[in-house]
Amino acid sequence: MSKSAMLMMIIGCGTVWGGVLIAIVIALAIKKENL
Repeated sequence: MSKSAMLMMIIGCGTVWGGVLIAIVIALAIKKENL
């Protein structure tokens, strides 16, 4: 496993989890506004 391949995997996982976190935060913000 080369360093660049590992780096790509880490960046890929980071963007996926970052997107999930942002989606959750946006969903919570919308819920708060609707209450």
